[in-house]
Amino acid sequence: MTNNTDNSYKTEIRDGMQIDWDVPIEMDDGIILRADVFRPITLGKYPSLISYGPYGKGLSFQKGYPTAWEKMVSDHPDTAAGSTNKYQNWEVLDPEKWVPDGYICIRVDSRGAGRSPGVVDHHSPRETRDFYECIEWAGQQAWSNGKVGLAGISYYGTNQWRVAALKPPHLTAMCIWEGYSDRYRDSTHHGGILCTFVKNWQDMQVRNVQHGLGTRGPISELTGELVCGPETLTDEELAANRVPMWQELQDHQMDDEYYAVRKSVFSDIEVPLLSAGNWGGQGLHLRGNIEGFMRSGSKHKWLEMHGGAHWAGLYTDYGVDIQKRFFNFYLKNIDNGWEQTQPKLQLQIRHVDHFVQRYEDAWPIPRTQWTKLYLNCADNSLSFDFPTVDSKVSYQPLVKGSTFYAKPFDKEVEITGPVAMKLFMSSLSNDADIFAVLHVYDPAGKEVVFQGALDPHTPVGQGWLRASHRELDQELSKPYRPYLRHQRKIPLTPGQKTELDIEIWPTSIVIPKGYQLAVSILGKDYEWDGPAAHLSNMKNPMKGCGPFIHDDEVDRPEDVFGAEVTLYSELVAPSYILLPFIPERSDG
Repeated sequence: MTNNTDNSYKTEIRDGMQIDWDVPIEMDDGIILRADVFRPITLGKYPSLISYGPYGKGLSFQKGYPTAWEKMVSDHPDTAAGSTNKYQNWEVLDPEKWVPDGYICIRVDSRGAGRSPGVVDHHSPRETRDFYECIEWAGQQAWSNGKVGLAGISYYGTNQWRVAALKPPHLTAMCIWEGYSDRYRDSTHHGGILCTFVKNWQDMQVRNVQHGLGTRGPISELTGELVCGPETLTDEELAANRVPMWQELQDHQMDDEYYAVRKSVFSDIEVPLLSAGNWGGQGLHLRGNIEGFMRSGSKHKWLEMHGGAHWAGLYTDYGVDIQKRFFNFYLKNIDNGWEQTQPKLQLQIRHVDHFVQRYEDAWPIPRTQWTKLYLNCADNSLSFDFPTVDSKVSYQPLVKGSTFYAKPFDKEVEITGPVAMKLFMSSLSNDADIFAVLHVYDPAGKEVVFQGALDPHTPVGQGWLRASHRELDQELSKPYRPYLRHQRKIPLTPGQKTELDIEIWPTSIVIPKGYQLAVSILGKDYEWDGPAAHLSNMKNPMKGCGPFIHDDEVDRPEDVFGAEVTLYSELVAPSYILLPFIPERSDG
């Protein structure tokens, strides 16, 4: 290994790549971020694919996330085939599958993480500005052809929505793989209810690679260097270098200015984009990909939807293929017909035990037959028929909710698209949390669950709403996708019937003949009736919702959210769920 002291980084040729370790990138405030750059050996000018995030570029996938790695390789052997896998890193591209095809892969440790010093402030304007400057740095290097693409999963996708709206001149295309686009609605406050995932996420996946852990942190198996930088700070010093994110989330209950500076201005996004979401990503890896695709200003945008574990698809042959076709067209000027032949939607339609790929032209699917199924509170049925009598049912929300069952289908049906619920309810307190869950049951009455983005026992669909957050944004709302403003609280009057419009995140399921559809209205998180699952990077066992649970006692005091709730379905005001039934194409 050669030490390039003039530029303070090391470079070497290894495994068919020119690798520059710890390359310094100076920000406008003088902070030096560090990047690893994987380049073709042959001199020339190549396009770059860059990722910027907090997970430690020196921590291997296998060491940092062992159970996720083992599951990915077991379920998808192609993810590890054709690579030594020595350079695998959590949620970013494997350079051994890209550099030989004439791409440069760049991994930047975000401010305060890994080898990059500074204060950790997740999803802040400072992070977005850093990413902008890293993109511009990459586009101006001697080995660059001037075209920079963005790639990566989850965090590495989320920050793409924000930076793209700033329009870095060298940004040419981006692929957002399961990256949410609205921090409030998609991540921290589902329907206005605080989600505890981010608190545990920072403890489990960020603090363990914070810059300044030094000798207390891991060592890179590739370079022998300390993953978290050369200096070793005290716990107090480390805490001072982290913005108190969880406290900020507790303090900011509404979608206020704190979130406004942490979200993308979709209309300002002009760069070509490929947005890839996960049907099983309820809680983080689903809604934002569809919203970003729908609302971005780009004239060249595509949506891909799939299932399975969220960290795997990017690395599969399927994932690499669609990404390369997209990036080859925009970053390498290869006339592969992407704009002419790739349909706007590439959907992996979910069946109870497999997926079938299908192409569509628009979202929602234009031939959708929007269908209401009405809740009958008298017998807990779910019916295509308008109610004939007034009915109501009450439940104790922290004990048990109420589930409504449709009759078994007499033929196979498909539901693919956004889902909405109209619910009339009252509470004995001045607020209530509604957890709406869409289920499918087999003929024996057993619930059909799916491998979600994280949890292997995920229901068909989920939605949430805090009743005091029921005010709609009339401009952005659609009949099939209510858009809640979350700007002010409107307390309930105890015992008074109130109308709610609830967004249930998009879904896809082909329901076989003889199977049954149901919807549950709960006052707490859904739990699958079976043993919990575990991942090494998750703090708590997963019981059906993965880590995306809502159990913060400060946010959900029992005296308010444990009060009895009553549901109503009346002739003048029926409660119902609006579903996107998809007929077969007339062309077959």
